[in-house]
Amino acid sequence: MWGGVVSDEDLFQAEMAGVVPLNRDPRERLQRKENSGDDAARRLAAAGTRQGPVNALVDEGVEPLDAWYVLDFKRPGIQHGVYRKLRQGRYEVDARLDLHRMTVKQARNEVHGFIVDAMTYGLRTVLILHGKGNRKSEQQRTAILKGYVNRWLQDIDDVQAYHSAQPAHGGTGAVYVLLRKSAQKKRENRERFMKGRVPYDG
Repeated sequence: MWGGVVSDEDLFQAEMAGVVPLNRDPRERLQRKENSGDDAARRLAAAGTRQGPVNALVDEGVEPLDAWYVLDFKRPGIQHGVYRKLRQGRYEVDARLDLHRMTVKQARNEVHGFIVDAMTYGLRTVLILHGKGNRKSEQQRTAILKGYVNRWLQDIDDVQAYHSAQPAHGGTGAVYVLLRKSAQKKRENRERFMKGRVPYDG
């Protein structure tokens, strides 16, 4: 240095001597689930990053469905009485997912993750709202989403049956979904059934 002149860098270092950096917690990754419709769905969203089966659902090539078209599907072996109760909305809805304003790709990821989470938590009946396009600006996208939901639910093995909802739950703009009973739930039911009973030895 010449003539006692110090650089800006030296001044900065001198000023910062003894300063201790603030401890900062790592920023938490937020799960965006703005369309979840009830406490159960919010609990699923708060569970953290989803892990599970690879999402094999299609995101192209599916025809739109009319807003008033009734979704109607059950796998072989599902009892008629069980399906009738589902169709009539007589099962308690454990969680719901709202797909309004989503693109096909967004909805594809949400539906897949929602079903995976529901199975993880042992949920049996869920509701998916795909909309029916009451507003002209939404009609095309909603009709497309409805067609994809119809296809996706058939492609998910854990889905046992589904049917368009009753008017109070969204009518043909929503669908009740009956899921396969998880292994844990089957075990709990078996233990409850066997409680106090003596096994038959034959």
